[in-house]
Amino acid sequence: MAREIRWCIQQETGLTASAGVSYNKLLAKLASDWRKPNGLFVIPPEKGLDFLSPLPVGKLHGVGPATVKKLSTLGIHTVLDLRNAERETLIAQFGKTGLWFYEIARGIDKRPVQPSRQRKSVGAERTFPQNINDPQVMLAHLQDMASQVSARLITVGLAGRTISIKVRFSDFETITRAYTHAQAVWRKEDLVACLPDLLDKALPVESQPSIRLLGVSVSSMLRTEDSDKHTGQMDLLEDTLMESGDVRR
Repeated sequence: MAREIRWCIQQETGLTASAGVSYNKLLAKLASDWRKPNGLFVIPPEKGLDFLSPLPVGKLHGVGPATVKKLSTLGIHTVLDLRNAERETLIAQFGKTGLWFYEIARGIDKRPVQPSRQRKSVGAERTFPQNINDPQVMLAHLQDMASQVSARLITVGLAGRTISIKVRFSDFETITRAYTHAQAVWRKEDLVACLPDLLDKALPVESQPSIRLLGVSVSSMLRTEDSDKHTGQMDLLEDTLMESGDVRR
């Protein structure tokens, strides 16, 4: 199945894809990272623990830099270290997450596979080989990505109410700006119409921008056939938040 999926991706998009196969979601995800950008890796049940043991804990799903630092203070650096830690100690330090750590260190992941989930957003983004400084060039790239997003929405039969752009600067600061329509949209013209104002709100006034990544996405999804009859009114707080769309990380 994994070979067939990778073949279909190659045929339909011209892109390579990696795939991981194992007996639960945790190990399948780790396996998919193992042969990127174009490979297939299988972890059978009898090799699961051996595969996990030497991995740094930061490789595990949901273990970010702050958690890695805290685990390090407990002398836990690898999954084997995590497996050797007392269950009660992990729970005392991390609460319910400690129980999760105890189980995944043993290759236990009971999360069900959901083969069909409602899509939350459709988007496109682009990292540039050289930073760009001209707002008109930025707008042209955003318009091109909006066209791609519109085509994808049409293909999957979805529309959305919220249009967002993402701007990443040369220092890796990332800003998003968003606008929410009263009704769902999917046509290129509707997406493009929002872009100049969103870009203007994202760029600094006091200095020349240096941009390494741009992105466009559509969220608050609806099926296309339901979008024409959707006229739901937003409350004032939601309207204010979404129009300002000020999110930084």
